[in-house]
Amino acid sequence: MALDEYRRKRDFTKSPEPKGKDQKARRPAKAPARFFCVQKHLASHLHYDFRLEHEGVLLSWAVPKGPSLDPAVKRLAMHVEDHPIEYGDFEGVIPAKQYGAGTVMLWDRGTWIPKGDPREAYQKGRLKFDLEGEKLHGGWNLVRSRSGKYSGDSWLLFKEADDFAVLRCPIAANDVNRVGGRVRMIEGGVKRLEPRRDVRYQARGNRGTRCDRGADLVRSAGRRDVTSARRWQAPLR
Repeated sequence: MALDEYRRKRDFTKSPEPKGKDQKARRPAKAPARFFCVQKHLASHLHYDFRLEHEGVLLSWAVPKGPSLDPAVKRLAMHVEDHPIEYGDFEGVIPAKQYGAGTVMLWDRGTWIPKGDPREAYQKGRLKFDLEGEKLHGGWNLVRSRSGKYSGDSWLLFKEADDFAVLRCPIAANDVNRVGGRVRMIEGGVKRLEPRRDVRYQARGNRGTRCDRGADLVRSAGRRDVTSARRWQAPLR
């Protein structure tokens, strides 16, 4: 069964992770939109879990450096076991000595729209799709790597060159979670930070962008909403 490996690795009497239900694909193979999420996971090493709903499960990749908005940057994405659909809502702390022990934070979620037949593309190791999330938007690619540099099933995640691409703009340092709270991940838990409206920040990758750190909306010099699509750097003087 699709979730056998996922369940074999976990003790659900100790871990708060969902066991999940075995279910058939909830949508036709060529349905236009389906669920996706990205979870920030502070385990033995910080990484980002990228998940796409497909045929009743969440196809999953561990992305050590997180996704990048720069089309020139290809991120390593290690394909891991399928996860249950219920995992898309999971946030919490996996106890020590359990598989994946550490803090899991829901970093982004929304829908993904495959370009072409997703079943065929997944089998061939070349997925092309659009994301409509709270942070990630536009065209993306997941391509199976042919390099022998990494053990396991290694893929590459990278952005397409479109209106949502930003050159030289890694976004993995953006620690704003999905529900709107500004948080910092710490060992064993999550610490919430109070916004400071008296501090002004500039977004990397766009010299014209200004914002109040506690503001609800950030716009680029071209007036495009970039609230969740930037990496914030030192305060402006």
